[in-house]
Parts: sequence; structure tokens; C-alpha cells
Amino acid sequence: MVEIADIQSALRRIQPFVHKTPIFYSRSFSELSGAEVYLKAENLQKTGSFKVRGAFNKIQEIRGKKVIAASMGNHAQGVAFAAGNLGKQARVIMPFTSSIVKQEATRRYGAEVVLHGESFKEALDFALSQKDHEFIHAYDDEAIIAGQGTIWIEIMEDVRDIDFVIVPVGGGGLIAGISTVCKSLSPATRVIGVQTMSASSAFRSFREKQVIENIPSATIADGIAVGRVGDSTFEIMRRNVDDMILVDEGAIAMAILLFLERKKLVVEVAGAVPLAALMENKERFRGKRVVLVISGGNIDFTLIDRIIHRGLASSGRVGVFEVSVDDIPGRLHFLTGIIAAHRGNILNVVHDRLAPDLPVGQTRLVFTVEIRGKAHLEEILEDLEKRGFELRRSD
Repeated sequence: MVEIADIQSALRRIQPFVHKTPIFYSRSFSELSGAEVYLKAENLQKTGSFKVRGAFNKIQEIRGKKVIAASMGNHAQGVAFAAGNLGKQARVIMPFTSSIVKQEATRRYGAEVVLHGESFKEALDFALSQKDHEFIHAYDDEAIIAGQGTIWIEIMEDVRDIDFVIVPVGGGGLIAGISTVCKSLSPATRVIGVQTMSASSAFRSFREKQVIENIPSATIADGIAVGRVGDSTFEIMRRNVDDMILVDEGAIAMAILLFLERKKLVVEVAGAVPLAALMENKERFRGKRVVLVISGGNIDFTLIDRIIHRGLASSGRVGVFEVSVDDIPGRLHFLTGIIAAHRGNILNVVHDRLAPDLPVGQTRLVFTVEIRGKAHLEEILEDLEKRGFELRRSD
């Protein structure tokens, strides 16, 4: 098992190669949540993720010249970057579903990228079958865990008397490392892990006190979409982690939007889950000093417009609704006049005349409207309903 001495040694080993990332107080997030909020910005780390810490620590232990890893993206980049700097040849197995942006970034760091399988598990099994390279696990490895734990040593150099640290969890390497140091050096601090509802193996395992495999469903949080928490990481979590929280996709999207708007920070989906957990559980953290570990910033920019739109909808700043009307001249003009009278700003209108449930002679209009909040949207919809329009609210 990983001890505090292993993590202190790891910090000395990796310091020449990685950034000591900043930690800073967020006035805006503190005001929004009622807590005293600090951000540990691993999105500003080399390769854009904390994963490079564990990679440098592990690869310095390896005598051979060839290493191999399986990853959805951030571990891949960390291994590729560390291997290149330490004179090793890296091969990385990535599933076909991994982001093209992360595939290309891994290649640019010098690794050979092999695409295999539709999931992380399939890529992992294939990587383990390659016996001519030394395998580097993404999370279930003592040297990897020790490298990730160096984050908490840095945090304690800058902030004291921390009540809570909130950490994203996939396979558990990050929270295993952080919680090991935390419970040794700051035992009063409560360690909270966060997963998405779509990938909840660590959450379920923590609650049921045994490793539970849970195949992830579709999620925007691909960086923590792990179907099985690690055996070593689970044992450490079981001893050191105080609680686990689940958040949904809408809360995560809103958190990404808040990072962009309030802090001007690009944060990947997995890195945004601690803020989502804080905002969804304000009463629990009110008045407490809280550190959010922003694990990375490698967001897929082909998805960011959809994520922002979902965040706007979740925060009540964009509303989407459908209205079925007779397909005759003047009806759209009449509808837009009602919305304008309530000071709603129409961003988009889509006509659907071919829906199978529509009578001949009718059309369905899908409105996307900028609003001041959910009460403002209800004001518009109530007026439309009073005038006899058939509405369908969208989630």
C-alpha cells in the first residue's frame, strides 16, 4: 500500500519535470456556494492534466526502453510526454471512441497510438496482452498513485485548515493518492469523491464496501468513464475517503460554463465535476473552506458548443419549447410577438411539418429562447397556454 513517504519521494522525483500548479481563491464561486472556495488548477499542468505526475514517477522506475499504456486520453498524453522526456519508447492503446483531439495530442508527444476496442476495458485488455512492453496502468499502480498524491502536498504549502477537498473519481488513482497524504498530514480534512451518474463504479463500490463493476453509459465525462474501480485504489478509498457524491450531466455542463464565464478557465468535463458537486450540495459545504481539484483542461472542442448550450439550459438562461400551430400565414409572426412582449430573445426556430403525430395542415415550431431565468420562461409559456396554444416543454 502507498505510504506518505512514497508520495514525498515521488514529489522529489517529478519536480524537475512538472509544474507546481497554482491554487487560488475564487470569490465568485465562494459567493455562489456560500463556502470559501479554492481551486487547484491541474488544468494548467503540463499536457493539461494531473496524469503526467504519476507517469513521470512510474516511468523513472522502469529499466526497459519500451512502455505501454491504455487510456481514453489524459493518461495517454501523460505517458507519451513522460516517456519522451525520459528516453523511452511509448505505445498507447486507445479505444476507437476516444476523442480524436486526444489521439492526435498523444501522437504529437511522440507515442505510437494503436486504436483498439470500443471501451477503455477492451483497450486495457489488449494493452495487457502486449508482452514486449512494460505496462503502465492508468490508476491501479502504487507509483502512479504516489505521483498523483503529490498534488495534496502542494495544496498544503499554500492553504491551511481545509475542511473539505472535492476530487473527481474514475478508476480512483487521484483520490487514492490525495487521500493518503491528506489523512496523514491533515486528518481533519474530509475527502469527498465525485462521479457522474453515468459511470458510478467507484461510488457503488464505496457504498457497498466491495468492488462493483458498472459498465458506463453514454457520458460527456469520458475522462472518468471507468467501468471498474481499481483494487488497490478501492482499498485506499475505503480507508481514507469520507464520502462519494454523484452528479448528473446537466450539473457538469453548468459547471463548465461557470468556469468559462467566472474564471476564464478551460476545464474538461471530468475536471468540472467537483464544482458541480459543490453547487448541487451548497448546504453541506456552506461556511467551510473547500478545495476543488480541477483535474484537467483537455476538453473536446467539437463538443463544447453542445456542453455550453446544455449548461445555459440547466442554469435557466436558455429555454427550449415546442408549439403546435395551424400552418397558415401569420401564425409564426403572432407567436414571436408574444415572446418579444415578454422580452424573450429568440435564438433559433425550427419548423417540423413531418412529425408523424401531427395532423395534416399543422406544423410544430421548436423555439430556443434566451431568458432571465426559469420563472421568466414560465411567464412566457403561461401566456401562450392562455391563448390556446398546445405546448411541450423540453428538459
